[in-house]
Amino acid sequence: MEKSTLGHIVAWVNLKNLDFYKELFNFLQWDVLYDDPNMLGVGDANGNSLWFGAALKEHANDYDGVGVNHIGISVKKQADVDETVEYLKKHGTPALFETPRHRPEFSGPNSTYYQVMFESPDRLLLEVVYTGPKAA
Repeated sequence: MEKSTLGHIVAWVNLKNLDFYKELFNFLQWDVLYDDPNMLGVGDANGNSLWFGAALKEHANDYDGVGVNHIGISVKKQADVDETVEYLKKHGTPALFETPRHRPEFSGPNSTYYQVMFESPDRLLLEVVYTGPKAA
């Protein structure tokens, strides 16, 4: 078998929140792959995709329980994380866990892991992260 790659992730959400995901991923420069009242698909520059669709039953997401903890979105520049923080503030979405911040425990001596963590209206935990040389 040849080396595989991540293809897609599907998250069930409350349909009233589809605009949150559409606007966020538009800001993050992802392409809309599919958009109807019951499903939104967005894709990154590498061919990976996220799909948000109608939940099949009532269930409160708990990212600290069994299951997926968070979805991490990589950005090209440290300033992109700060720009995301400003976007989130304008949209009333608070940053969590004392972010944005550098995480030296996740990076080497000449690089940084700089992140902002936040929660969607459906309690999906999301991270926008830059890894690479630390900006001055």
